[in-house]
Amino acid sequence: MSTIKIKQVKSRIGAPATQKRTLDALGLRKLNHMVELEATPSILGMVEKVRHLVTIVK
Repeated sequence: MSTIKIKQVKSRIGAPATQKRTLDALGLRKLNHMVELEATPSILGMVEKVRHLVTIVK
C-alpha cells in the first residue's frame, strides 16, 4: 500500500477525549508534528475522525 504524511495543524486543547486518543494512536503528539503511515482503511478512518485537526501532506 501507499503511505501518507499526516500533519497536526490545530491544537488538541478543547477537543473531546476520543479525538485526543485518536491523535495519540496516529502518533501525533504536538502541533505541527508530522508522521508517515501506511494508507490502510483503519488509518484513513482515524484521519477522517480528526480531519479538522490534521492535514494530509503530499
